[in-house]
Amino acid sequence: MQPFLHYSSVAVFSVFIGSQLTEGALLVPYWQSLPAADFYAYYGKFGPSIAQFYTVLTILAATISLALTVYCRWIGARAFSSALIASGLALLFVASFYLYFQGANELFYRAALTEEALRQELHRWSTWHWGRIGIELAALVFLMFALAQLDREATS
Repeated sequence: MQPFLHYSSVAVFSVFIGSQLTEGALLVPYWQSLPAADFYAYYGKFGPSIAQFYTVLTILAATISLALTVYCRWIGARAFSSALIASGLALLFVASFYLYFQGANELFYRAALTEEALRQELHRWSTWHWGRIGIELAALVFLMFALAQLDREATS
């Protein structure tokens, strides 16, 4: 059962990051190509479902890291340090929503920006998004380190 949980954890986290990469590489450039009126119409129609999709994946990914940290602490595993770093990074990528994305997304929903201000905001949004992906990738690496350490501890 343990290998299944390890692989499942990495798989879910990887799907989360893959979806983020897709958003950054496909959706954001598409948004940036649209005139403001078309972007606002698109975002008004699809923004809620996009937000719901990413909320679920973000919560799953963060919960995986946090649960692993609690588990490692509970059993006294050496993997606790790596799991703790993964959890800290997970909390950071969750916090980025509240620090930046929530406010920016609200501006998009309200169609509150002029054409030029929207271009600038979408560029800033993209920069924040790629930074968040970097944090997520680092969290995945530390999650994998922790899982590998747990596997080594179990076989020694």
